[in-house]
Amino acid sequence: MRIANNWRDYELIDASGGERLERWGEVVLIRPDPQIIWQTSVPLDPLWASADAHYVRSSSGGGNWEFNKQLPESWIINYKNLRFKVKPTGFKHTGLFPEQAVNWDLCAELIKGANRPLKILNLFAYTGGATLACASENVEICHLDAVKNMVEWASENAALSNLQNQKIRWITDDAMKFIAREKRRESKYDAIILDPPSYGRGTNGEMWKLEDSIHGLMESCVEILSDEPCFVLLNSYTTGLSPSVMAYLLKMTVGRKYKAEITAEEIGLPVTCTGLALPCGNSAIALF
Repeated sequence: MRIANNWRDYELIDASGGERLERWGEVVLIRPDPQIIWQTSVPLDPLWASADAHYVRSSSGGGNWEFNKQLPESWIINYKNLRFKVKPTGFKHTGLFPEQAVNWDLCAELIKGANRPLKILNLFAYTGGATLACASENVEICHLDAVKNMVEWASENAALSNLQNQKIRWITDDAMKFIAREKRRESKYDAIILDPPSYGRGTNGEMWKLEDSIHGLMESCVEILSDEPCFVLLNSYTTGLSPSVMAYLLKMTVGRKYKAEITAEEIGLPVTCTGLALPCGNSAIALF
């Protein structure tokens, strides 16, 4: 497992009883996590009882935040040279997946190692963690997400990180439709980053289910890779989509056209109270 252990402004303090106890800057939150099927046997951290806010699931679906103190609408946290706006949203999220820092670092390292100008496509790019990590290495990158508010949030994060003048193309669109247009335009990319949701909808309500759509998406991505690509990085949170399955998928798509070294493994977060690591998804990468 690759563990995101370089954070200073984020900490997974404890994980027990289906919930995470987390510190986001100076704010302590409790959020649900269905993977946490255990009860911590050691004495619970006292912050469980004094967290600033708690997202409580509803028996009818969804949930809501219960606040124990007045919090700002949003606040800023840092990761190395990057800055992000975070806030409690209506869907338990904060606008950032901190475990993805391992992939931000990996992308930055691969860009440095390429020693050449790169053109990168970031699909399902959310609030821009990977986009900013790449842009900080002075590459040309296209940031695409189907949700306009997320693209705007990512652009705000770029400004917070003093990257607003980098070569970032901000696109709100359905991934498959955008790739089809790029193919017609004969646009090519040296690297592609994908962090697709398990379920979702496109800009016009198109239904997305990862298991049904990911193979076709990866085949389309192959068609817009350059003649000398650098990497393809695929991330997934979908239960049952193991690292081995993701590696096999890359071999059956990217690996059919290019000679690539393909690896896959879990990514996770260190848990302070137990010294263990919480699995938070899987990543597969093709290196050329």
